[in-house]
Amino acid sequence: MTDEPSAKVCTRCKWELPVAAFARDKNRRDGMQVRCRKCVAEYGAAHYRRRRESEGKEVREKADVPAGHKLCRTCGEIKPHSEWHRNATASDGLSTRCKTCRAAQSRRDHLKRQCGITEAERDELIASQGGVCCICSAAVPEHVDHCHGTGKVRGVLCFSCNAALGQLKDRPDAIRRAAAYVEGNAWKPTLVAPGVYRLPS
Repeated sequence: MTDEPSAKVCTRCKWELPVAAFARDKNRRDGMQVRCRKCVAEYGAAHYRRRRESEGKEVREKADVPAGHKLCRTCGEIKPHSEWHRNATASDGLSTRCKTCRAAQSRRDHLKRQCGITEAERDELIASQGGVCCICSAAVPEHVDHCHGTGKVRGVLCFSCNAALGQLKDRPDAIRRAAAYVEGNAWKPTLVAPGVYRLPS
């Protein structure tokens, strides 16, 4: 039985390299590919580039990423692994987008799912309100308000005004009484008989 060779010449780069530099190929007599792993990777990258360009698609450049970091293709920033959620199914064990980009996508998805509008439509609504909450006309609008019955978007409110509507359960009669109360016209019931009260109309 002959000993297996310890080195092999790559047919592309012509370097004599250790057999560990070649991937397995059971169809070859020596059981290894004719090109080294590096040349195979470079050929694959060049083929990928040509195919993407022929399809008119963007070709992503390989980024020089230091150890313990990863490039987010959404925001284009290189961030440490602590800025990524875990994903056991991924080859590197990390999500494809950083935590910041995932959170932004989650907000967009929630807005579309809950209110049926995009961020651009929300921004147009805020601009039409003059950039302020449409109830207090002072605070920065942050929360899209919609009718829970019809789902129709009514406007964008500040946190306090949105919370106030929620506490008053979106009831116009309760909101009117609250306004009258604040203006000094308290809606108090009048005793007309023992145990019988009349509410103001």
